[in-house]
Amino acid sequence: MSKKLKKEALAYHEMGQPGKIEVVPTKPLTTQLDLALAYSPGVAEPCLEIEKNPGDSYRYTSRGNLVGVISNGTAVLGLGNIGALASKPVMEGKGVLFKKFAGIDVFDIEIDTEDPDEFIRIVKSLEPTFGGINLEDIKAPESFKIEEVLKKEMNIPLMHDDQHGTAIISAAGLINALELAEKRIDEVKIVVSGAGGSAIASSKLYVALGAKEENIVMLDSKGVIRKDRPGIENDPMKFQFATDRDITTLEEALTGADVFLGLSRGNIMGADEVMTMADKPIIFALANPTPEIAYDVAVAARPDAIIATGRSDYPNQVNNVLGFPYIFRGAMDVRATSINEEMKLASVHALAELAKLPVPQSVKAAYNDNSLSFGPQYLIPKPFDPRLISTVSPAVAKAAIESGVAKDCISDWDAYAKELEARIGIDQSIVTSMITQAQKDPKRVVFTDAESRVTLRAAEIVKAEGIAHPILLGNRERVNQLIEEEGLSLEGCPIINPVEEKEARATYGAQLFEKRKRKGVTLKSGKRMMRDRNMYGCMMLEMGDADAVIAGVTKDYPSSLNPALQVIGKSPKSEKVAGMYIVTNKKQTYFFADTTVNANPSSDDLVDIIGITADYVKSLGIEPRVAVLSYSNFGSAKGNTPEKIAEATQKAKDKYPDLVIDGDIQANVALNTKIQQEMYPFSELSDKGANTLIFPNLSSGNIAYKLLMEIGGAEATGPILLGMNKPVHILQLGASEREIINLTAIAVVDSQQKNH
Repeated sequence: MSKKLKKEALAYHEMGQPGKIEVVPTKPLTTQLDLALAYSPGVAEPCLEIEKNPGDSYRYTSRGNLVGVISNGTAVLGLGNIGALASKPVMEGKGVLFKKFAGIDVFDIEIDTEDPDEFIRIVKSLEPTFGGINLEDIKAPESFKIEEVLKKEMNIPLMHDDQHGTAIISAAGLINALELAEKRIDEVKIVVSGAGGSAIASSKLYVALGAKEENIVMLDSKGVIRKDRPGIENDPMKFQFATDRDITTLEEALTGADVFLGLSRGNIMGADEVMTMADKPIIFALANPTPEIAYDVAVAARPDAIIATGRSDYPNQVNNVLGFPYIFRGAMDVRATSINEEMKLASVHALAELAKLPVPQSVKAAYNDNSLSFGPQYLIPKPFDPRLISTVSPAVAKAAIESGVAKDCISDWDAYAKELEARIGIDQSIVTSMITQAQKDPKRVVFTDAESRVTLRAAEIVKAEGIAHPILLGNRERVNQLIEEEGLSLEGCPIINPVEEKEARATYGAQLFEKRKRKGVTLKSGKRMMRDRNMYGCMMLEMGDADAVIAGVTKDYPSSLNPALQVIGKSPKSEKVAGMYIVTNKKQTYFFADTTVNANPSSDDLVDIIGITADYVKSLGIEPRVAVLSYSNFGSAKGNTPEKIAEATQKAKDKYPDLVIDGDIQANVALNTKIQQEMYPFSELSDKGANTLIFPNLSSGNIAYKLLMEIGGAEATGPILLGMNKPVHILQLGASEREIINLTAIAVVDSQQKNH
């Protein structure tokens, strides 16, 4: 890890409130009555109910949605035995993943003991606290004993994810790889490099799927595990996969092998070894960050190979996040007493089948790959596939019910799938997906405010992360001084001072004169205007010397917007330009427009704003459900605004007949389906509510998103400038580093789509 990345990682964990998780009350605590209900004397009532019926703990406490992520820090990935306290950032990170992908709350618990019996005693005593236990980063062989004993003695779902997560995801990939290779699992010869927890668990799961133990050869640090190895019978986990075949080395094991599973260390294989494998070999080289064989080497040596790694920059990433959040979600939703083999196998088959279904456009866009479809390059779903929770969790829940370990049942599986999507906010990964898509094809992005420290810090990150190729506009000496003071790595990024670029200013000024000579611009004034960094940056974009522009960090919005409108202008397909924010809270993502451009749009203006906003939302793979907002509900109040909104809504319905849209409507009603169903069942939004909010004027839109950011706990990304002919996006004055990075990713994706 570079010094810069180390510094950023530490700053990330330290900034604001230290750490990555917090406890947030789920009930109001604003009055004396609230306090009396939450604590004394009211709290006595649920206590007494739980005393009478322990199952009521799932009714009156958070237990049913609470997982304990528990470790002693003896086998932290890539770090080894660093101890319980040092492992805490990892456990908090696991908690963040549980919350993000499955809506599950987490307490992380780090236990300072390497004695497996003491560890077992402590974890067992915690059963009343949790609805599930995720064991993490515990070294083998102790981890086998700990999990085995706790599963027998506890009555809640429990899993050591290091073992079973990799096993489940790789098994799903293996099923599909075998189908593509036209091979039977009970016939293939499998070589497993590594004999730790994940290797043992994977091998056992492969056997449960039909693989023959006698067809598996396993290697540890001493070589092939053979039945004649002295003392091997004292290690029952390894002994199960000990072979009596005349094989002693990896090279011998690979000869004629159909499948290689690597869970060991990097670069232990080369092209020569791979060449000896059977036709259409399946190579799962999962050591991270360096696979057992480099992906490019394997592809070059065996073009017929089907390959997976543990890395995100190659196809078929075996990532545990595809499994554990959804497995626990399904298990806990039916109050399963364990996570048994049937539930693991159900998750395997659910993942394998999901990979065979048509890939949603939103997923293709997130990974900038329109070719995604079932095949050698796509064996398992992508981590940001929104269908995972509604596919894997129900499969696990059904298996728990059918295998007899569930205490609750689910009767309406369609309703359950919808509830799962609502629980996490199915659109929450939009910005993350944008960043991923941008990294697939980074573009040249002009930062017009390069004399700003925050802009330079953001530019360094987008460069390092491969999001964009920054072009920095500003005084060269000042920019270099700031780079040195901040200790930034921006080598190779052009630094351009428009004042010094006499030849370019002449060329750009002449072009501006041609564009605006009938709007008061002379040749002389056009050249002079090119001294302005916003004008110069926009002209770079217009002339093809850049692919996108980010402005606004140090200037007010109109000062940055006007050059963009004069130089770039609106798209031929758009009648208006508008500003939109992506606003995300804990459950859902919303789209707010117009928040930055049109002060008091007419009804016709609103129709155009509705159209370009809905088109953008659709481009993200999301169905826009549009509410045109007012202080009235369907004519309940009179005035110019409700009349304008009602007129605009009707015109938009006529112009965009396939669009789900309604108005005039108040903001709370637009979002609250219960109110709509009771009071306004005729509303087109009464089923799912609105996700796209069109404001009647600039004041209301601007005030709304800023209030939500400051006191509502929402995160706003933008403003995204809609309707422009080329990708120009203008930040609000004083934007943060994070806001600049996010909007840069959006600008790059905008450029990718416009080029396409």
